[in-house]
Amino acid sequence: MNKLRIQGGRQLNGEINISGAKNAALPILAASLLSADPVVIANVPHLKDVTTMIELLGQLGAKIMVDKGCVTIDSSCVTELVAHYDLVKTMRASILVLGPLLAKHGYAEVSLPGGCAIGARPVDFHLKALKTMGAQIEVKNGYIYARVPNGRLEGKTIVFDTVTVTGTENILMAATLAKGTTVIKNAAKEPEVIDLANMLNHMGAKISGAGTHTIEIIGVEKLHGTSYSVLPDRIEAGTYLIAGAITRGKVTLKNVRPDHLLSTLCKLEEAGAIIHFGEDWVTLDMHSERPRAIDICTAPYPGLPTDMQAQFMALNCIADGTASISENIFENRFMHVSELKRMGAQIRVNGNTAIVTGVEHISGAPVMATDLRASAGLVLAALAAEGETIIDRIYHVDRGYEFIEDKLAALGAAVQRCD
Repeated sequence: MNKLRIQGGRQLNGEINISGAKNAALPILAASLLSADPVVIANVPHLKDVTTMIELLGQLGAKIMVDKGCVTIDSSCVTELVAHYDLVKTMRASILVLGPLLAKHGYAEVSLPGGCAIGARPVDFHLKALKTMGAQIEVKNGYIYARVPNGRLEGKTIVFDTVTVTGTENILMAATLAKGTTVIKNAAKEPEVIDLANMLNHMGAKISGAGTHTIEIIGVEKLHGTSYSVLPDRIEAGTYLIAGAITRGKVTLKNVRPDHLLSTLCKLEEAGAIIHFGEDWVTLDMHSERPRAIDICTAPYPGLPTDMQAQFMALNCIADGTASISENIFENRFMHVSELKRMGAQIRVNGNTAIVTGVEHISGAPVMATDLRASAGLVLAALAAEGETIIDRIYHVDRGYEFIEDKLAALGAAVQRCD
C-alpha cells in the first residue's frame, strides 16, 4: 500500500498549475449519458475518482477515449443500465448516473453508494425528487431500482429540505429531458453546479438560475454533443495556498478562479498572508512570518467549504493563538484530530467544534489518512513538522489531488511516495 514520506520544515516557494475540479468533472462526465452524440471534456484531472467514473461509464456501454486530460465519450451504445456495487462502493459520486440514465433510458439500477466515511450523506433527497417527477423507485438488496412508467419524467417543483450538491446535480441532469418545466428550490449554489449547468446548456439544455437557490429547467426532447472544459479545482487551490502559509513561504497558483476562493482567501488574510491575484492566478506571501490562529465555521457555498476544514485545522495547529473550528456540514469529519495530536497538536473536540491551540513546533510521526480531505490536512501538517512524517493509506489523497508529490516538490518540499 502506497505511503507518502515527507521531511518537514522546508519553506515552500514557487509556482504551480491547478488541475481541473474533481467535483465538477464527475457530474459532467455523468452528463455525457444524456446525449447519443460524442461529448468531449477537457481539463479533466487524472484522479482515482475520475478513473472510477470513466470505468463506470464504460461498464454501462459508453465508448471512451482518454488523451492527456481530454476525455471523449460516445454514449450512443449504452445498453447496460446497471451501476454495479464493485465500482459504486468506492465512490459516492457514482449516484450521479441515476438521473441521466432514468431521463434518457427510462430505467436504472444503481447500487447504494460508498465513499469517504465522513458522515451521513443520504440519497433520500435524490429519490424523493425523482419520485415527484414520476419515477417508480424501490430500494432493496443494496440497490436502487428506478423506472419511468410513462417513458419520460415530468417537470415539477422540487424543494430540497437541506441544500445538497449531488442532489441538485442529479435532478438538474434528469430535468433536462423531462416533459415541461422543473424548478429546483433550495438548490446548491456551488461553482461546480454552475459548471454542470453551463455544460448542459452547451448540449442544448434550457437552464437558468444556476448559482442561485432557485434553478429552472425547461425540458427538451434531446441533447446534442459538445466540447467543454472543466473549471479549476478551488479545493486543490486552497490546499496549496495553505501549504504556502503553513510553511511561511510564498506560492503562486496558475489556472485558478480567484472569485471561487474568496472565503478561503479572506481567512488566509486573517492569518497574516499577503494575497495578490489576477484573472487566473493567485499569489500568497507569508514573508516568513508565523500564521495567526483563525476561527473557522464551515457552510455551504459561498461560505467556507467543509472540504477545507481539515487543511485549516492543520494551519491552526502551528499558528499563534487559539482558534475554534466548527463543522456544520458533516457530523463525522474530525477523524484527523487523533492523527494530528500524534504529531504534537493541541486539539480539544466538543461535539461539532474543535478548539485548537497553536504550538511553535509539531513533530513528524507515522500517521494514517482516514478520508480524502483529512489526508490533505495530514500532508500540510507534515510539511510544517520537524522531522519525518510517513502518511499511510495515501490512496485517499489520490482521489482528489493530481500528482501531489510532483506539485509539492516543485514548491521545494521533500516528499516521495513509498511502499
